Amino acid sequence: MAYTQAKDLEIVEYLLSAEKECREVVKVTDQYPDLTIEQAYAIQEKLIARKEQEGAKRIGIKLGLTSKAKQQMMGVHEAIYGYLTHDMLALEWEGIEVSKLIHPKAEPEIAFFMGEDLQGTNVTALDVLQATQYVAPAIEIIDSRYLNFKFTLVDVVADNCSSSRFVIGNKWLSPAGLDLGNLGMTMYKNGSVSQVGSSSAVLGHPATSIAWAVNKLGAEGKGLKKGDVVLSGAISEAIAFEAGDTIQVQFAELGSVSFTGK
Repeated sequence: MAYTQAKDLEIVEYLLSAEKECREVVKVTDQYPDLTIEQAYAIQEKLIARKEQEGAKRIGIKLGLTSKAKQQMMGVHEAIYGYLTHDMLALEWEGIEVSKLIHPKAEPEIAFFMGEDLQGTNVTALDVLQATQYVAPAIEIIDSRYLNFKFTLVDVVADNCSSSRFVIGNKWLSPAGLDLGNLGMTMYKNGSVSQVGSSSAVLGHPATSIAWAVNKLGAEGKGLKKGDVVLSGAISEAIAFEAGDTIQVQFAELGSVSFTGK
C-alpha cells in the first residue's frame, strides 16, 4: 500500500495501542514499504505529541545506532534519535514492571544533563561538553513494539526508537576532568558479567553523538533546553531480562546504576 501523509495518525494510533496493550505488531513497512526516514520522523513527532495530549512531558532525547558496527549492520551512515518523556524515568529502588512491557532489553548508557540551551547546525562535541552540567551512569530499557524485535530503520524511528524506560544512577559528576571518550563499562546480569565495553563505542565519544543530534534537530529549528536529559547511545549490545533479574552497570570513575525486573 502506498503511504500518504494522511496515514500518519493511523500509524501513530497503531503503535500507541500496541504499547498500551503490551502486544507485538507487524512492522509499519510491511504495509508501507515506501516510507522514508523523513516521514518516519514526522510520525515520531506526532506520536510524541499524542502522548503529550495524554499528559506526558518531554524531558530530553535518546540516541540510537551510535555504534559504527550497528550502522554498518543496518546499512546506514548516521545515528537516529527519539524523545524521552517524564513517565519513562524509572527509579532504581522501585524496579521495572516487566508485565507492562513486551520484550524489554537493557542497554548501558551515559546520561548528560544540559546546563544551558544548545541549538544550531554547527555544534561540536566541545560545545556539548561546555553546555553539560552533569553526566551520570544510566540504563535504557528499550522495548520495540514490533514482532520479535525485528524492524527496518524507518520502522524504529517511527516507533520513537524503541524508547520505553530509563534509569539514572545517583552519582552525578561534572564532565570536566573526566575522560568521557574512554570510560570502561561492565554490565552484569544477576551478578555475572554480561557485557564489557568502553564509551568510545559511541561514535568515538558520547559528546560527538549528542552534537550530531543537536545539529540534526537544528536543521528542523529545534534544539536542547536547559534541564534536558540526553541518553548518548548504547555502549554495548542490549541484553534481555525478565521478572526477577537484576541488571547492574558499573562505569570506571562514573559509578554504577542498577534495577531489578519485577
